[in-house]
Amino acid sequence: MKLGAFSISLSVKDLKISQAFYENLGFVIFAGQAEKNYLIMKNGNALIGLFQGMFDNNILTFNPGWDENATPLEEFTDVRTLQKHLKSNQVPLISEADENTSGPASFMLTDPDGNMILVDQHV
Repeated sequence: MKLGAFSISLSVKDLKISQAFYENLGFVIFAGQAEKNYLIMKNGNALIGLFQGMFDNNILTFNPGWDENATPLEEFTDVRTLQKHLKSNQVPLISEADENTSGPASFMLTDPDGNMILVDQHV
C-alpha cells in the first residue's frame, strides 16, 4: 500500500505567529492562502499545514497519488482500495469515500491513541 505524501496538519491559534515560527525553522510557504486561514509550509521533504480555526486537533494527513511536491505519481494505491483494506481488517472509519466513484476522495479514522488521520486523494 502506498499512502502518498505525508504531512501534519496543525490547528494553530494565530496563523501569522505560527508562520513566522516555522519560517525560523527553515520552512517556506509552499501552498495555501493566508486570507483563507491556512498555509502549507515546506522544508525539504517535510510538509506542515497550518490551519487557523478549521478544526480542533492536529491531523496526520496522507495524500495518495501525490509526492511531497504535490506532483501526481504514475503509480499509487487509490484511496478506495486503502479504505477497503482497512474495512476488511475491521478498522473503524469516521468518514468514508464513495467506493462507486473514481478520482478525488477522502476518508478519516483515528489511531488507537485518538490521533486523527486524513487520507485525502486529490487526483
